[in-house]
Amino acid sequence: MAETNKGIEEEVARAFVNHYYHLFDNDRSSLSTLYNPTSLLTFEGQKIYGVEDISNKLKQLPFDQCRHVISTVDSQPSSMAGGCGGILVFVSGSLQLHGEDHPLRFSQTFHLIPLLQGSFFVQNEMFRLNYG
Repeated sequence: MAETNKGIEEEVARAFVNHYYHLFDNDRSSLSTLYNPTSLLTFEGQKIYGVEDISNKLKQLPFDQCRHVISTVDSQPSSMAGGCGGILVFVSGSLQLHGEDHPLRFSQTFHLIPLLQGSFFVQNEMFRLNYG
């Protein structure tokens, strides 16, 4: 992979991660704009399909306020049929719930697919709390 592409991929991944967690922590209902009808979220082993069901799942989480602290962001280019490449993003960090003393460690993976207008949507997402 050319060094210039690597820089762009990492820049897109970091910008997406910053945007995603800012929305999650401050305006969770706006996260629906990041998905499309074919999106799939696996949340703690539960598969959730499409914008509406993913949005409902995220809105119905048993806490209102939280703060994500990101430890690492790794990214790789991904190829799809038809030549439109996406970006695979792996995030690790902690989630601090309002009123809780101890943060929860988590890992999250996103598969971002480019749209014609230069932005990306989340095709696939996996979330797991890390225990132990």
